[in-house]
Amino acid sequence: MQLQVINSPFNQEQAELLNRLLPTLTDAQKVWLSGYLAATPFTVLGAANNQGTVLPVQSSNSKATKEITILYGSQTGNARGLAKKTGKTLEGKGFQVTVSSMNDFKTNNIKKIQNLLIIVSTHGEGEPPDSALTFHEFLHSKRAPKLTDLHFSVLALGDSSYEFFCQTGKEFDSRLEELGGTRLYPRFDCDVDYDESASEWLEGILGSLSAELEGTSVKSASPVAAAAQSTESEYSKSNPFKAEVLENINLNGRGSNKETRHLELSLEGSGLTFEPGDSLGIYPENDPALVEQLLAELPWSSEETVIVNKQGDVLSLQKALTSYFEITVLSKPFLEKVAKLSKNEELQDLIAPGNEEKMKAYIHGRDLFDLVHDFGPWGESAQEFISVLRKIPARLYSIASSLAANPDEVHLTIGAVRYDAHGRERKGVCSILTAERLHLGDTLPVFIQQNENFKLPTNPETPIIMVGPGTGVAPFRSFIQEREETGAEGKSWLFFGDQHFVTDFLYQTEWQKWLKEGVLTKVDVAFSRDTDEKVYVQHRMLEQSEELFEWLQEGAHLYICGDEKHMAHDVHHTLLSIIEKEGNMSREQAEAYLAEMQQQKRYQRDVY
Repeated sequence: MQLQVINSPFNQEQAELLNRLLPTLTDAQKVWLSGYLAATPFTVLGAANNQGTVLPVQSSNSKATKEITILYGSQTGNARGLAKKTGKTLEGKGFQVTVSSMNDFKTNNIKKIQNLLIIVSTHGEGEPPDSALTFHEFLHSKRAPKLTDLHFSVLALGDSSYEFFCQTGKEFDSRLEELGGTRLYPRFDCDVDYDESASEWLEGILGSLSAELEGTSVKSASPVAAAAQSTESEYSKSNPFKAEVLENINLNGRGSNKETRHLELSLEGSGLTFEPGDSLGIYPENDPALVEQLLAELPWSSEETVIVNKQGDVLSLQKALTSYFEITVLSKPFLEKVAKLSKNEELQDLIAPGNEEKMKAYIHGRDLFDLVHDFGPWGESAQEFISVLRKIPARLYSIASSLAANPDEVHLTIGAVRYDAHGRERKGVCSILTAERLHLGDTLPVFIQQNENFKLPTNPETPIIMVGPGTGVAPFRSFIQEREETGAEGKSWLFFGDQHFVTDFLYQTEWQKWLKEGVLTKVDVAFSRDTDEKVYVQHRMLEQSEELFEWLQEGAHLYICGDEKHMAHDVHHTLLSIIEKEGNMSREQAEAYLAEMQQQKRYQRDVY
């Protein structure tokens, strides 16, 4: 829409200048400008996902305040890290900020808040992270109060390769509006590479808050710079450390159906530290053989150069597809973007409304090579083609060692992923890099991902129960190493499971040593393929239900790590059955008992 002189207070020259400027502005710039110029508060209707225009904020009965509450719901630590950085940035601008996990927030205090920022991830198939469950349930219940004085904004974290992308953030955003809240700034939905989107959201928040307060000036330091200044180490997710490979061995015995790598990396000189329960992020490279297959299907030279990011970095097409862009995962949002580059009628039909199930069936088990092979040709240039690809996301692995026991080192337990689908062998990007192409002396770009939702009890005498089949045992190795190093005297009980005792008992000699020395109190194992009837960890838990409940009554902390879809779900329901039976409770009482444990951080999960 063009600004016309006839219906505006501007002369011809001013109108022409405005018409040239306005289309170039981002939403965040429009918000800042509206706040700078306005006599009444303004905000933007729209977001990174929805184009909008600048309109006045609806008036509120409350007076403007410099107090801001930031609530985060985090499973792996991303939302927590962003909440902390956002809080420090806002404090640097003179705001009074309270940052809290949703799990620690007293729900009745929501009525006292005027400015609320929600930073929340989506877990699994569209579910809230464990630390957000109670607050999410409260807001969506009949007990939730009217929030007509509330100004809020939501930063939603997710992974667009999942069907319910950013679902939890969307639910918080819509529910706060239903309860009468007014958006301080529109919701931003962030993919796994979230840094730029999060910075843009924060800039918009600052603009809206300044407009709301009218007289508050914005200091010169940018949110991005302020966030960077709050980082304790020079190495981070955006600046990974190149860790040298010290050890890389297969934990499984000869004849096993599995390959599980034990990886030891050097952190010497990095200044990186971690606690048991934290994760290590790795930026992997794609399989060169798959890249060659893909390049053979594309019409451009492997040496043709492309710009890979907003900073203008230039790589050859081959290097970009190897080290920068994701090529092994397809998703609905990606198909909808890439379809604009192809006139193939079958692809257009695949993404058409009503064909969701057909699209899901196609996406499952296929990668970019399949898509390129099935639905070409693809755009007019390599640059246009790579513009729709997303950056390779870091892979997170639960750390399998204690820093106190292994100074300047970090250990990982990585299961190699290989399977056949649609006539081709498929390989996990990072797991097969470590299994097939990573040698001693090589380096990996890594960073520490803190996880406050998976931590040992502060009291070393507190009993712990650990349920970790397969590679889910990794963090419990770090737990026991730490407890041995610190001389903790609390009881400890491990439930471990895999396929075969002879070939798949990961870290068997270590567990036996700790058991003999009394560092580990009990071990119960389940090897599903060694018996006619498959036996899993939840069956061992049921066999020990009386003693397990006694431990819970004594205040034990219970931890689950591993597969979310099946194992964690089954173990959760087994726990409910044990509590119901041994505590002589109804199902509802057992659920309340487990929910209370979760609230007290005595029931923690690291599931994926």
